[in-house]
Amino acid sequence: MRTPVIQSLPLFAVAAFALLASLPSRAATCASLAALQLPDTTIATAQSVPAGSFTSPDGPVKSAVDFCRVAMVLKPSADSDIHVEIWLPASGWNGKFQGIGNGGFAGSIDFNALAAAVAHRYAAAATDTGHHAGGTDASWALSHPEKIADFGYRAIHETAEVAKGVIFAFYGVAPKRSYFNSCSNGGRQALMEAERYPADYDGIVAGAPANYWTHLLTTAIFNLQAVSQPGSAIAASKLPAIEGAALAACDALDGVKDGVIEDPAQCRFDPSVLLCNGAETDACLTAPQIAAVRKIYGGAKTAKGETILPGFAPGGEAEQGDWAAWITGAGRNPSLQDAFGTNFFKYMVYNDAAWDFKTSTADHNVKLADDKLAIALNATDANLKKFESRGGKLILYHGWSDAAIPPQNSVDYYRSVVKKMGAKDAATFVRLFMVPGMGHCGGGAGPNVFGQAGVPRTGPDHDIEAALERWVEQGAAPEQVVATKLKPGTNPPAAVRTRPLCAYPQTAHWKGSGSTDDAANFVCK
Repeated sequence: MRTPVIQSLPLFAVAAFALLASLPSRAATCASLAALQLPDTTIATAQSVPAGSFTSPDGPVKSAVDFCRVAMVLKPSADSDIHVEIWLPASGWNGKFQGIGNGGFAGSIDFNALAAAVAHRYAAAATDTGHHAGGTDASWALSHPEKIADFGYRAIHETAEVAKGVIFAFYGVAPKRSYFNSCSNGGRQALMEAERYPADYDGIVAGAPANYWTHLLTTAIFNLQAVSQPGSAIAASKLPAIEGAALAACDALDGVKDGVIEDPAQCRFDPSVLLCNGAETDACLTAPQIAAVRKIYGGAKTAKGETILPGFAPGGEAEQGDWAAWITGAGRNPSLQDAFGTNFFKYMVYNDAAWDFKTSTADHNVKLADDKLAIALNATDANLKKFESRGGKLILYHGWSDAAIPPQNSVDYYRSVVKKMGAKDAATFVRLFMVPGMGHCGGGAGPNVFGQAGVPRTGPDHDIEAALERWVEQGAAPEQVVATKLKPGTNPPAAVRTRPLCAYPQTAHWKGSGSTDDAANFVCK
């Protein structure tokens, strides 16, 4: 049994090594892991699970391989209750660790992501970040600052450390590489890891990061107020007209008319072209509705006109899961920005379950949120020197049609890193890929499948996780990744369009001949 260098291991792994050395050789069996004594940790389960259907606390999960399941509870503070699952392939381990993130306000463990990881022979870990609740529910945070700290940054780091300790105890060696790939709040967790805990992961993919959390949810309330003014509500039936007008104005700017705006930052769409001339219909907007749309595109601002967060990009407004789901609501269904914004301010900022968004101002909301919670929830530090100096690699991606998190926010974060680190150093460890026509983490009118699910499934030219691993392990930086648009309802899935995603600030340009549905006919420049 090969012994790794103890100094390179986290504290949890050192503790695991010390205990392993004192136990008989059978300590590396799955059941023996129940005897591990790790700081602030209670191991609830250490069991071998055969391939097939595993019954998780959330229901059946298909498992393609035999694995060792270790379930535990971490209590780094008196008010912590962080549940963690660590799954270890029983054979054929690839020597790598995959950390799994959370969407929304977390509150559950992604057992399907764990199953996918072990099926691809990764050791993997996931956490609920310290509470049990639905993804839009933040009521658990009321008067619980330690739980907010667990959600904000502590749980995901503690999970990485304890996982490495368990991996070492089970296999007798530390993971040779550690990766993290997640989107939305998981993208925020990804950047939090790179900024605060640069030794946790060698490679990180941060998708559509909600890293400017306090300003993002101030924006949610800003937009909620915009569509709640008299006459400003926008029915879902009007969204096709808005998207159609945006495409008419900007789709062809890249020389290809394909139902997707390649670079919305270059789009100058004025929604006033939809002003009703006579009776209101689904094909037009009233003056109050136009004012609301302008606010959504323009971004949240203070009373002095200072930008709190950039606005949402034109294009994709009517796609499934976009504006109707996130911004305007649909029929009797409130928007997700309503759910996230009101939960955040009620239970994290104001500590008042009766708080009413209608009487608040963006100035007061953002100041109080920043003062109380920026340090725990925001991942906006552009100084990634420690992550870069130890060889870490970071890939960001964001869909231009995202209606949950303004895509320009990722551009601004990337630019801040380039400015802070210098263009030459930044080029050695960070890339940004903007995805035309993609919604929040996936979906949308454009090609939107490029391996962002968390573990490599295809080669590095079509899979962003595989591209990250090649960069970390072979030094080949990705300059483009091919994305695919799949035809719904086909089995196996049939590709209807491919397009290169280009490392920012490059964009895809058609060569002038050949099908515009084939990535081979485009070049990044």
